[in-house]
Amino acid sequence: MCFFVELKKASKRMTCHKRYKIQKKVREHHRKLRKEAKKRGHKKPRKDPGVPNSAPFKEALLREAELRKQRLEELKQQQKLDRQKELEKKRKLETNPDIKPSDVEPMEKAFALCKTENKAKSGKQNSKKLYCQELKKVIEASDVVLEVLDARDPLGCRCPQVEEAIVQSGQKKLVLILNKSDLVPKENLESWLNYLKKELPTVVFRASTKPKDKGKITKRVKAKKNAAPFRSEVCFGKEGLWKLLGGFQETCGKAIQVGVIGFPNVGKSSIINSLKQEQMCNVGVSMGLTRSMQVVPLDKQITIIDSPSFIVSPLNSSSALALRSPASIEVVKPMEAASAILAQADARQVVLKYTVPGYRNSLEFFTMLAQRRGMHQKGGIPNVEGAAKLLWSEWTGASLAYYCRTPTSWTPPPYFNESTVVDMKRDFNLEELEKNNAQSMKAIKGPHLANSILFQSSGLTNGIIEEKDIHEELPKRKERKQEEKEDDKGSDQEIIDEEVDEKSSGMFAAEETGEALSEEFTAGEQSTRSFILDKMIEEDDAYDFSTDYV
Repeated sequence: MCFFVELKKASKRMTCHKRYKIQKKVREHHRKLRKEAKKRGHKKPRKDPGVPNSAPFKEALLREAELRKQRLEELKQQQKLDRQKELEKKRKLETNPDIKPSDVEPMEKAFALCKTENKAKSGKQNSKKLYCQELKKVIEASDVVLEVLDARDPLGCRCPQVEEAIVQSGQKKLVLILNKSDLVPKENLESWLNYLKKELPTVVFRASTKPKDKGKITKRVKAKKNAAPFRSEVCFGKEGLWKLLGGFQETCGKAIQVGVIGFPNVGKSSIINSLKQEQMCNVGVSMGLTRSMQVVPLDKQITIIDSPSFIVSPLNSSSALALRSPASIEVVKPMEAASAILAQADARQVVLKYTVPGYRNSLEFFTMLAQRRGMHQKGGIPNVEGAAKLLWSEWTGASLAYYCRTPTSWTPPPYFNESTVVDMKRDFNLEELEKNNAQSMKAIKGPHLANSILFQSSGLTNGIIEEKDIHEELPKRKERKQEEKEDDKGSDQEIIDEEVDEKSSGMFAAEETGEALSEEFTAGEQSTRSFILDKMIEEDDAYDFSTDYV
């Protein structure tokens, strides 16, 4: 008989002496590694220094980098929309195999238009021409067009050329959206609503500037009971606009597409994000962020299309160019743009708002504003240009409260007549719209009339729709700039001559080098004030004072 004895496995237990010895060796090894690392020194990852200030064309490089980043984001969004479209198709086919292709046609058309815009972007074309093409596509694809107006200057945000094109297109509805209605007094908002609704259906709106971002996970903060949400998160007029579009869709009996158009910085993308309650479109402080059409499905029956801003005609007034053109701060000098805005504002209310003393001209105001805000250059000189940029950014942003008065009498534009007004208001439930507007106006807390600045509107702002008009207006603008430069040169030359005479008589009264300087500098060499002053200092340094004692 064989007996099998099962052998026990070796135990992993060890004596305490051995375990402590191992731990000691490990500690010594780690200490040695730390000591060696200390000798070598920790190499921290270098931060990107960015583009240095001394580099030429710094602004152009930064602009190109920003444009490249925006293109990548738009491409990602387009790919995301394409994926969503494919998933929706698969779901529909799985759930309803007998689905009709006619139900999917409106969405397919919208996405096809988005694809064509990507091809257009790849070609080397003028950005203004692309804006015109994209705007035309949005108007053609839309059944209802929402023209977004800034409630602070509604008349200045209307473009007669675009409105005329929509009216002439025939079976399209035009609706006005009074956005940023929390930045004007209630009395003024009510008067503008009564004025605009005589022509077209008008919706009082206040877009939310902080919608939920689907991709980011926000930290939950314990809030008090009955605590009010942040002002930037609250949206007013959303229900009224939803009901207006939903009622129109029911009367049509088919899926509709809604285009959103307007001038830069009126809040087109913010309205879409507020309706969707998600960060679907890019928004920001800088003007003209939206550069191509973007399709956003609100529900199964309503699709909304974001569009690039209108192109402002250079034949408009200087204040209209400063407020409505996205490239005004680059093309026009900041001082000129800010001075044009300041000239249209009430001086007493501007003084109270910015807490500066009374001013005689714009230069004096910018000097005092720079001193007040602590904006100084080398040597303690007030940064006047920085103060002008600050004022320009505040007036084009969404924080400053100002308002314009309504015209004394209502005069419809030439492209509107009684039949056009009736056609535009047909198929809309206007009674329900009035109730919703009244509720929104009660909920909105606008500024007091005394705390807001009165602004004199320059009227309707002309825009460019046709691509051929862009080439015709560019040479006119160049001619006007050349004339202005010649006038400025003439006036500057007279000022320089007077200053040179005063400086030479003051600085060289005790010396006899004044005559030599006046002979040395001809009229052609006195181009700038700084050049002459530098030469005077050089002559002063090179003067041989030993000759006085001979």
